[in-house]
Amino acid sequence: MHIRANFDRCTGCRLCQFACAERACSGYNPRHSLLRIQNSTEHLYNFPIVCNHCLNAYCQNVCPARAISRDEQTGAVVIDENRCISCGLCAQYCPLGVIIRHPESDKYAKCDLCGGHPLCVQACPTGALEIAYTGGDHA
Repeated sequence: MHIRANFDRCTGCRLCQFACAERACSGYNPRHSLLRIQNSTEHLYNFPIVCNHCLNAYCQNVCPARAISRDEQTGAVVIDENRCISCGLCAQYCPLGVIIRHPESDKYAKCDLCGGHPLCVQACPTGALEIAYTGGDHA
């Protein structure tokens, strides 16, 4: 399971970021959300960038504390905050730049698919974000 982004449907409203930030950091600050919206005023497009939960996740491979693992229920690559040592290697090696330092705990955080019910997908009014399943994914 992962979130598929359809950039041609994204209006840049940022409702997805507000929903994510509310869950991740208990606030409506889109800078604290675990996904990004890349805007281009030159070409007039908005591009949602979400964690792909890579099969061979760089963030998981470089974590010296083994704080990153795959959730067996959802298939999401998740960070165990209790094991995270705040070294930042996961964020440094994430090719999408969607791992952030949590503003309150000072630990790193990334999308965990909201336990299998992503709020960003539910908040998106245009269908720019949708849940997608691949061959070996769990439902």
